[in-house]
Amino acid sequence: MALIWGIPYLFIKQAVESYSPAAIVAARTLLGALILLPFALRARALRPAFSRIGWVLAFGAIEMAGPFILLGHAEQTLPSGLTGLLVATVPLFAALIALAGGDRGVLHPVRGLGLLVGFVGVAIVVAGPGLAVGDAGPLAIGEVLLVALLYAVAPFIVARKLRGVPALGTVVIALFAVGIFYLPIAILTQHEVPTVSSTLSLAALGIVCTALAFVLFFALIERVGPSRAPLFTYVNPVVAVVLGAVVLAEPVSPGLVFGFPLVVAGCWLAATGGRLRRRAASDPSVPIAPS
Repeated sequence: MALIWGIPYLFIKQAVESYSPAAIVAARTLLGALILLPFALRARALRPAFSRIGWVLAFGAIEMAGPFILLGHAEQTLPSGLTGLLVATVPLFAALIALAGGDRGVLHPVRGLGLLVGFVGVAIVVAGPGLAVGDAGPLAIGEVLLVALLYAVAPFIVARKLRGVPALGTVVIALFAVGIFYLPIAILTQHEVPTVSSTLSLAALGIVCTALAFVLFFALIERVGPSRAPLFTYVNPVVAVVLGAVVLAEPVSPGLVFGFPLVVAGCWLAATGGRLRRRAASDPSVPIAPS
């Protein structure tokens, strides 16, 4: 999961060179839906998902429609590595959501320290020297942090409102809904002739980073719960920063160098309380999917 969801930022950065953000969203979601549709039909997964269509659409809006367009717009100015690092704050937001939902384990001193350290790390990255993000930098950074918040909310919808609904049905319906919504916007905003490299990146987004990634993500939520599912984002920024520097020659700023370890350490402390092993599921401070 860390690899599959660490490379989208590179592909998005390459795709926005000749595709509009709306075109990227429409293409990757419709492509992912078409790939998964035969499997969903074979598994008879669509009817159960339609029975909870309201929550399926809410999941699609929070996990796909909002984040995908925000990421596409943000990466028109932000480096892909920085984008991946900012999205790695998902566990911090997930911990805050768990606290709001009554998980008092988040109040553990170590986890509280993790929240503080993580957000200090983000502040250093954003305000640190050598960060070249262009005139739209503050807006773009805010967009990516909003994406992280949305990504933290979505697993709770899956675990608490869509439990028992086949993952394939939920993903296919949500992808089609988002793709159809953005299709007319994509037609109106796509003015350039797409390049080969942008098109290949867009295809990879739809096949690997959308269709395959969502199936694996639902399996992960089912196994470890909505608060722990985003923990793979610890490794995401490593993949994103390395690929950005190697493939796109993106600069690595001093703020990124000093803030990056704090973000990763803060996320780990906030989500695990500093434990190297997972507690037993009977421990009430461990967020797990409700039965």
